[in-house]
Order: sequence, then structure tokens, then C-alpha cells
Amino acid sequence: MSAESFTLAAAQAEPVYHDKEATLDKTCRWIKRAGDDGADLVVFPETYFPGYPYWRGSVSIPRWTDLMVDLQKNSLHVDDEAIDVLGDAINDANVHVVLGTNELSDRKGSDTLYNTLFYFDRSGKLIGRHRKLMPTHEERAIWGRGEPESLRTYESDIGQLGGLICYENHMTLSKAALTAKGEEIHAAVWPGFWEQHGHPGDKSRATDSTAVDSCDIYPAVREYAFETQSFVASCSAYMSDDIPEEFSEDELGFNVAAGGSMLVNPAGVVKAGPAVDEEVLLTAEFSRDERRATKAYFDAMGHYTRWDAVNLEVSDEQYEPVHTHTHDSMNGESGSRRTNGALSPAEIQTIADEHEVSIEAVESVVAAVQDQ
Repeated sequence: MSAESFTLAAAQAEPVYHDKEATLDKTCRWIKRAGDDGADLVVFPETYFPGYPYWRGSVSIPRWTDLMVDLQKNSLHVDDEAIDVLGDAINDANVHVVLGTNELSDRKGSDTLYNTLFYFDRSGKLIGRHRKLMPTHEERAIWGRGEPESLRTYESDIGQLGGLICYENHMTLSKAALTAKGEEIHAAVWPGFWEQHGHPGDKSRATDSTAVDSCDIYPAVREYAFETQSFVASCSAYMSDDIPEEFSEDELGFNVAAGGSMLVNPAGVVKAGPAVDEEVLLTAEFSRDERRATKAYFDAMGHYTRWDAVNLEVSDEQYEPVHTHTHDSMNGESGSRRTNGALSPAEIQTIADEHEVSIEAVESVVAAVQDQ
């Protein structure tokens, strides 16, 4: 049974840019802070660990390559010792955590990075991850595409948890998929908060909360909450005016890290935020009756649906480099497996006898199948 009331938190914390150990230490301190403030769930921003690549598109190819190598060295891996350190901090704080991170691939032979959400339960166990399905624009030169099977939700004592990364929160079918999987509490993470100057390709870092008039994040998280009747913890990245070591201001040309975190109830009412241009732990208390009241009027998984008119197919596929084919046949002479899909004369004779048809008929069917 899920708790009737709970506290959500957004950790709008500045990472120690490109510094794994220092960011790990700071993350543990903010987790403790969230626990001390009574949070049941704390969400960290998109690729908070160890910072969003604001240098994308602003550096030369040789410099880009050096920064990619540095980012690989400072990113998290599911078997990283840092996961155990985080787990201990989470267990001590007794809080669920959704952590935005650059993730180094755990596939043997791969050093690809992914834009990932790590989900930890109160005990500190890493219970799952979501990799961004489609990196946006120049991000495609930084991160690989996530597997469809990572589009899922996780059970907790405060409700079914799910999350999406940046513009995924605009993807209609992905939102519908999480809704269909029973999502009740949603983590929406972003690389900052911005003003749009006519379209998403022309944006600049927000300077204050008046940016809600043009920033797509503000209506997106409110609509996500209302259309899915979810509690939304929207956490956006923040970086101060200090230029990180070994970087120049010109290299961080896409720095939109103004914060902008918000906590929203299922009716789309903003209960805290947006917090702009500051480092802050945003918290708000919620009641499940807020969700019940909205669903009484508009239930996206009940009386306000028409699955006979519109429905959704969701893949649980995981990308794999090697596939085992199941249509191999037996070699009639040696009894060993063959991999070309052909039938031996002995097998053809067996099938013909079993179904009381001619050998020619079986050979004709086999030939037709192989031609396809």
C-alpha cells in the first residue's frame, strides 16, 4: 500500500564539473540533506553526474575528443565503486533517489556514453535505469540511443516511479507508455531553463522566472502532470557564473544551466518553484487525495480512455550485438547442428512420412520458405 502523503525534492545542485570524485562527495552530502529535510524522493538534474556537456558544438574536433575521453573517465558505470558509496549514503538518508548521470556502457568492448537516469530505492539498491531514447540535436554526437526496454516504471512505497529526460517529456507516445505502465510519480530532468526566441533552436539562458512565458519546460511539466495525473518532480541543472577549471567561457557556449526546478501536483498546480539562478533543495509535501481528486474528473487510465479507438504498442527490446537463431537443423549424417536453415534428406523423409505427403511436396515448401 502506497503512502497517503509524501515529500518530493528536487536537488538543484551544481556539479563539480567533469570531476567524478568531487561530484560523488557533493551528491552524498545533498542526499543526506534531502533525508534530513524529510524527503521521500529526491531527483537530481539531467547528467548532473558529472555535468551536462555544455561544450557540445562550441569546440574543435580535437578538443571535443579530449573532452569526450575526460567525460568517459568521470562518468558512472553500473559496476562502479561509486554506486556502492551512493548506496550507503542513500540507505543512511532513507530516501529514494533518481540520479541524472552520464553513464559509461556496461557492454563488453564498448565505451559509449548514455544520458541516463539511475533509480535507487531507500536501501540504496540500484533498481533500474532509463537511458534517453533519442539524444537531441548535437547530443547525438555525445550519447548513444537508449534501449526500448528502459522505458519502464518502478514500484516504491510512495507510488510507481518513472522518469523521462529533457525533450522526452514532449514525446506523446513515451508519456503514454509510462502512463500505461502505472506511473504515479514522475521525474522530469533538464539541462537548465531558458528563454526561447521564436523556436527551440534559438534559446538563451533564463535570467529570472519571467522566462516561464517562453520556456517550453514550464507548460510541459504542468501538462505532463495533468494529462497523466502524476506527481511531477522536475529538476533542472544549475551552474554558477564561475567558469570550471580547464574550461574557457567560450567553450561552454550552450550553458543554459539557470535551474528552473519545479514540483507539481496531478492537477498541474505548481507547489514549489520554478527556482531560477540559485542552488537550492526544493521540497513540497503531497497527498494522494490530490491525485484522486483529479482522476475523479479526468482519469487517463480509466473512464476517460477509449482504447478501442486508440491504443499503444510498447517494445521491451534490448539491443544486442549477437543473436542466436532458433531455426538451425540437424545434419542427417553426423547429427551435428547446421546453421544454414536447410533440412537434411533424412528430415525431409521424416516430415513426409509423418504428414503422409510426398517428399517433393516437402521440398517445395522448404524451397518457398528459403526464398523468402
